[in-house]
Amino acid sequence: MDTRPIGVFDSGFGGLTVARAMIDLLPDEQLIYVGDTGRYPYGPRELGEVRDFAIEIAQYLVAEHDVKMIVVACNTASAAALEDLREEIDRPVIGVIEPGVRSLLEVTETGRVGVIGTVGTIGSGAYQTLVAELGPERDLTCAACPGFVEFVERGETRSDQVRVLANRLLAPIRDAKVDALLLGCTHYPFLARTISESLGRGVVLVSSADETAFEVRRILEGSALACDAGAPDRQHRFLSSGDVDWFEELGRRLLGPELLQAEAVGWDQSVDSTRPRGGSSDRHETN
Repeated sequence: MDTRPIGVFDSGFGGLTVARAMIDLLPDEQLIYVGDTGRYPYGPRELGEVRDFAIEIAQYLVAEHDVKMIVVACNTASAAALEDLREEIDRPVIGVIEPGVRSLLEVTETGRVGVIGTVGTIGSGAYQTLVAELGPERDLTCAACPGFVEFVERGETRSDQVRVLANRLLAPIRDAKVDALLLGCTHYPFLARTISESLGRGVVLVSSADETAFEVRRILEGSALACDAGAPDRQHRFLSSGDVDWFEELGRRLLGPELLQAEAVGWDQSVDSTRPRGGSSDRHETN
């Protein structure tokens, strides 16, 4: 059996939805999770910059933790860097885009589907290209949702402000009368209730996080990479490039008790200090 950990990374907290699903589906595996909160959010950044961040984090996970697989638990990073990562890294690399699209196309009954994501993800055209390839007969509506990630990163998922924002940003999705919507950002499942209330009960929400975890399990099952059942328990590790106390506090509320503590990680390049950080002045309770 291969007892090496699986590396998972995201710009911040959104990838914890992937980590949660993987912990539940793969209880014998150990995760090393990196939340790049010192440089979040990735969505508004140039895709080339996000690509560089993704390669840097993946190389760190291989060099410092000898991970056996890397899960890019971020839609923006998957859109920007997945193919480059597969060329650069001598480990299996799994992104979140294709598993989510396949599930979206399977659940729709009307053929009218939607995808929401960050500005960077939607602007990359990755979802539009893949839907055209895998389901050309489907009618796709995409909408960028700037601001959603920041609400989640502050732990503010049920406020009046986020409801108002959701009603405004999701208007194109409602107008298109989709019956299935892919949450094309791993932060968005934390807003699932708010999104569902805005769209109505007739719209099925598809989580790219859950589908990615199923894809990881599919790859591991029966392979030499899998860790056998009954392996000694090992604690998952969670690292943050930003405010570690904030990551630990909010991350534990979002993920659960597996996040016992967070550790600091730094990069060779300086952290962009103009980006928002988690601090006591902008922490909110998650309702």
